[in-house]
Formats: sequence, C-alpha cells, structure tokens
Amino acid sequence: MCIPFCDAIRRSFFSAMGGAFTGVDNFSRVVEVDAFRLAAGNTARFTLVCIPILLIVSLILALAVRKASGESGILKTSFLLPMALPAASMVLLWRFFFEQNGLASQVCEAFGFAPADFLNSGRAFGVLAAAYLWKNCGYTMVLWLGALSSIPRELYEAARVDGAGSWSCFWFVTLPGLGPHLFLIIVLSLLSSFKVFREAYLLAGDYPHESIYLLQHLFNNWFVTLDVDKLCAAAVLMAGVIFAVVLALYRLLGKDTADA
Repeated sequence: MCIPFCDAIRRSFFSAMGGAFTGVDNFSRVVEVDAFRLAAGNTARFTLVCIPILLIVSLILALAVRKASGESGILKTSFLLPMALPAASMVLLWRFFFEQNGLASQVCEAFGFAPADFLNSGRAFGVLAAAYLWKNCGYTMVLWLGALSSIPRELYEAARVDGAGSWSCFWFVTLPGLGPHLFLIIVLSLLSSFKVFREAYLLAGDYPHESIYLLQHLFNNWFVTLDVDKLCAAAVLMAGVIFAVVLALYRLLGKDTADA
C-alpha cells in the first residue's frame, strides 16, 4: 500500500509525458481546474452535512436499541441489513424510487405536484445523502453500542440515587463516557463517507448532476483520460487534507482515547 502511494507522490512532481520534473506546477494546475474545485466543494459539503447527521441518528438508534434489551439482537440485525446488500442491488432500489419516472415522482404527481427527476437535479444530493445514511447508520450504531457498553452501570445507579433523571444521566454520565470512543467513531465515519462514490457512480454514471460530482468522479475520469500527473497531484492533496483533519481530530479528541 505504501509503495503505490509513494509512487503517486513522486509522479505528482513530474509530467505525465516525458517524465520531466515540474515541481509544484501539477498542484497549481489542479487547483485552477473548475472541475476540481466543484468536486472538492461537493465532497466537503457531503462530509460536513452527512457525518454529523450520521453520528446523531445512529446514537439515538443505539440508545433506543440498548433500552429495548430484550429485542436488541433482532434490531441490530435489521439495522445492519443494508450493509449486507450488494451495492448494485441497493442502487437498483434507489433508482426505482428516484428516477424520472420512479415511484417518488409518481407520488408527487398523484398529489398534484410536477413530476421530478431526482437524480438529474439539485435533489440528487439529498438522494445520495439519504442512501449513505441508510446504509451506514446500522454500522455506526453498533460502534455506539460498544461505546455505551463500556460505561459502568454503577455510575447510572449512583446518579439516580442522587436524584438524576434520564436527561441528567445522559448529559452527565453517558456523553462523558462516550468521549474516549468519539475519535475512533468520527474517523471511521469520515473514511466511510469517501466510499459513497460507488453508489454515486452506479446511480448517475461518470458525469452525474453537478451537485453530486465528487472527487472520486474526477479521479476516475482523469484515470480514463490518462491525466496521471493531475490525478497524482490531486490524490496527494486529498490525502494531505484527510491527514490534517484526522490529526486535528486526534489533538482535539484523541487525548481521551489514549487515557482510556
């Protein structure tokens, strides 16, 4: 894994044709490309919108599943089912709902609204975000359940003896107890968000609506056209940003993880 990435770093400083050393010219050219700025903005927007929603919704589900202890096994299985489905099957389901003549469009028409092509309009971003959340909520919920199980029940019992209610227990016992696991869960969720390209590609192809044109689309198209120098430079930039974000999260949240 390290050898191909090191080779990509090397290629990012050379021209694709002739192999002449170009310094940082490839990086400058990449940043000036409109498609790169569009894809980078969409990728950042997708991450900033979906990760907080994923964390909050999956935590709520984890608390609900933990409370329903007698049926927790069935609930866990049902929430994890989307991850077991092949991506192609899942995409067929979403296209059945959201294509131009799909079920969602027919429902809109039945209620007197104009039929909408969800995948070829600004609504495509919402469709892709919903697909990502639907698929990953179960896995993140299991991570939260593991974190919740590490909180000693004695703390809850002591808090209730002192007169704490459910909300006080959540605020002063549950949330601090989840702190040591927060860094790992956020990083795993962040990395999983970059895997959404598979669904986006199967939903809308090489050149989807501009609202869901992600960095992975751009990389794939540059690979097809053999723009190796730009591809490597953009990949190095993306890896650098991810590393910086993970490092910042570690400095902010990793101390609790190390103490745990």
